[in-house]
Amino acid sequence: MPTGLVALLDDVSVIARAAAASLDDVGAAAAKAGTKAAGVVIDDAAVTPSYVTEFTPDRELPVIARIARGSLFNKLVILLPAALLLSAFLPGAITPLLMAGGLFLCFEGAEKLMEKLGGEKHGETLDDQPTDAAAFEQQRVSGAVRTDLILSAEIMAIALAEVSDQGIFQQGLILALVGVVITIAVYGAVGLIVKMDDIGLHLVKKTSLAAQAVGRFLLKAMPVLLALLATVGTAAMLWVGGGIILHGAEVLGWHAPADLAHAAQHAVEHATGPLGGVLGWLTYAVISAIVGVILGAIVAFVVHAIGKARGKH
Repeated sequence: MPTGLVALLDDVSVIARAAAASLDDVGAAAAKAGTKAAGVVIDDAAVTPSYVTEFTPDRELPVIARIARGSLFNKLVILLPAALLLSAFLPGAITPLLMAGGLFLCFEGAEKLMEKLGGEKHGETLDDQPTDAAAFEQQRVSGAVRTDLILSAEIMAIALAEVSDQGIFQQGLILALVGVVITIAVYGAVGLIVKMDDIGLHLVKKTSLAAQAVGRFLLKAMPVLLALLATVGTAAMLWVGGGIILHGAEVLGWHAPADLAHAAQHAVEHATGPLGGVLGWLTYAVISAIVGVILGAIVAFVVHAIGKARGKH
């Protein structure tokens, strides 16, 4: 074999080993970044079922599939290039943009809370017997994808912060991997949740007594779980949105609100012993949610006032 070809094959072998090592690094970094974003992932999973629980069973999975495709588009087509460009050329703009997204979450959460407390409803529901089912479905999907864009932006920003020391190519691979894995995990879980009643009906028809018992349990648990998720979804919008605002203000130099929230969190942690971690986190989440309610209510008031002035509902 010619010496030049042997040298070339050696070079290829070295490159292949380096690429394999690089992929291992990417996988490890993606796992770390995904773990850091776990809180927002949970919020995303809690928010989404509220957008699909009023559809007929035959439309639930197609609607979830449409939202999942929109989520992938958000992450890979919109947010991934934007994150890399901002990281490379305008890193100072990331925090204000995240805060704007957090304010939008506060607005949506506050509006839902006001509706639950007896306020005026905004948007159509199946209880109103929409005349155009396709338009109603499109409205729900669009709303879910808009909310997903904000939550996905937070996920991608957290992931980007974890891998900011990597090269631009590795950052892109890691963010893409995080985006795809999280989307599959979130919407796979949402699909299982909303089809729980169908699974229960299937099991009830089995001859096995154990299967029938599990099926009856799933059927009884389904309404409770969906109601709980709807509540958690609204709370998630408020505490995530408020938390983004608190953290963003701290990054921009206004430390007082976040310092007060952290002080309360640490005080609860020290006072509650073994449960300190959980109760401390809960304290910070509640304070974030209160901030979210206040800011969201202000934005909702302004938006509705402008809408009424322009003659729009």
